Amino acid sequence: MSTKGTYHLPRGTAADGPYDLLVTPESAGWGHSGLRILTLSPGEGHLLDTGDAEFLVLPLRGGCTVTTGGQTFALDGRTGVFESVTDFAYLPRGTRAHVSSASGGTFALPNARTGGGGLPARYGRKEDVPVELRGAGTCSRQVNNYCLPGTFEADRLLVCEVLTPGGNWSSYPPHKHDEARPGAESELEEIYYFQVAGENGFAYQRVYGTPDRPVDVLAEVRSGDTVLIPHGWHGPSIAAPGYDLYYLNVMAGPGQDRAWLICDDPAHGWVRDTWAAQETDPRLPFGAKETNR
Repeated sequence: MSTKGTYHLPRGTAADGPYDLLVTPESAGWGHSGLRILTLSPGEGHLLDTGDAEFLVLPLRGGCTVTTGGQTFALDGRTGVFESVTDFAYLPRGTRAHVSSASGGTFALPNARTGGGGLPARYGRKEDVPVELRGAGTCSRQVNNYCLPGTFEADRLLVCEVLTPGGNWSSYPPHKHDEARPGAESELEEIYYFQVAGENGFAYQRVYGTPDRPVDVLAEVRSGDTVLIPHGWHGPSIAAPGYDLYYLNVMAGPGQDRAWLICDDPAHGWVRDTWAAQETDPRLPFGAKETNR
């Protein structure tokens, strides 16, 4: 299924075969970033061939076992994305792996096309995931930095989670990363995958382009929705009052240096200067208190 030219993918509209969501570079109309969401019933398994991409197996709900090349990684997982960070597994390109779950669950498979392949399959401990509290006041949010430069080694793949208390704004000020400007900005395609707490929970995502590269998205998002960001300013991600917001960010690009460098929209970047006088939202952090802060 091609999603090229479509930036908001409501839940189920990009399902394919065993996947609740299948975004590939080809379906998105770009070159590097991908995401699959896999739900397994109790006792069910799935054979994953990574092909020309590196992958994470990142539990959203439940635990699983990942077996590849004579190695077995037992992922404890978590009961839900608002409860705690999770352990995970890394799989390099050219890998065949079996993912199985005794009790069932839902698993994100973020991936990035890469010409590399020298890194081994390995296990990521949840205790080693840096948890950052970013912003202040109504811009307070939590960022779980799973697979970023300095937190976990990969060839191209960048993965983090952002959790925003109801009523707050995140991905704000709006920013972009679609040009290669050494030391200032890196060129990265990005995927946002959302979950919202509460049966009727919803949020909003804004994406808008630069004059020479137009894009215009203001999407109401609910659990299971996805927004693609090929270029342009993105943000805010707005959590409706009463409904906490989660999103998984997957990024990759063509640069030889694996870096996440952003540029704020100059019309709104001044907002950062107001945070020094505000407190962090006391509802943060979500979940287990033993995570690194």
